[in-house]
Amino acid sequence: MAVVKVGVMGGTFDPVHNGHLAIAGEARVKLDLDEVIFIPAGQPWLKSNMIISPAADRLEMVRLAIAPYPYFKVSDIEVEREGPSYAVDTMAQLKNKLGKNSQLFFLMGWDCLEQLPKWYKIKRLIELCELVALPRPGYSLPDLPSLDEKIPGISSKIIMLDSPRIDISATGIRERVADGLPFSSLVPAAVERYIQDKRLYLAWKSTFTQDSS
Repeated sequence: MAVVKVGVMGGTFDPVHNGHLAIAGEARVKLDLDEVIFIPAGQPWLKSNMIISPAADRLEMVRLAIAPYPYFKVSDIEVEREGPSYAVDTMAQLKNKLGKNSQLFFLMGWDCLEQLPKWYKIKRLIELCELVALPRPGYSLPDLPSLDEKIPGISSKIIMLDSPRIDISATGIRERVADGLPFSSLVPAAVERYIQDKRLYLAWKSTFTQDSS
């Protein structure tokens, strides 16, 4: 039975934007992935002190954004799971669901690599999947030998990609919406309409704590 190669892209997606789609598309082509699954976080443990939009809104925005692409999927497994969202639990659940002939590739930004020593059960995570590191604006190429000292052998489980380099952040989009500025070039048209119809982020500056997911 052929191996099914599946990319996994987690995040708050508050909102999902064109940068997310470009990253997922680039990884799919370069790694010859069969599909990429977008997984909006329920309550990300690294952002437990931050206010994020309701999961229903973030899930729907992802559904709208990926609708034109048959090789993109969305999963609500982290939203449905109670408590903090840990990547290792998500990967174990996906592996069990997709079967032994699946090969998982966890997509993340270069900036996430330096945080890996703090991740929950990181050694188990790299047993379940390959880590795919993509550029993040403002961050230089990670120091893999230094990371290896903290997590022995991890560099052999990391696939480094040097593109795409896209400077779009969810924080910047929320700011533009709150300020009444145009943002149509940053998100899919269907997501723009959803944000406008639901009047999302209009009071963001006074009620939301900033993050740059």
